[in-house]
Amino acid sequence: MAKYSKTAQKKVGRAMHEKKKGTLKSGRSGKKVTSRKQAIAIGLSEARKAGAKVPAKKGAKTTKKTGRGPAKKTARKGTAKKTAKRSSR
Repeated sequence: MAKYSKTAQKKVGRAMHEKKKGTLKSGRSGKKVTSRKQAIAIGLSEARKAGAKVPAKKGAKTTKKTGRGPAKKTARKGTAKKTAKRSSR
């Protein structure tokens, strides 16, 4: 079973081509993209927006119910930090 669709491959290929030419810009800041990984991520993001078959982001939460209850919150131990006071001489 294919992981990525043809549309996704084309979007990533176009993003890589733009990156090599030096015309690929990042979203909000508009800075030039120099990272290969970032160019791939931009291509996959565009493919997701176009509705192509692309796996969800690694940290993305799914909307499906798994049948489990709500996640338990763990208590933190010793999170309050004490600051050392300087003596004024």
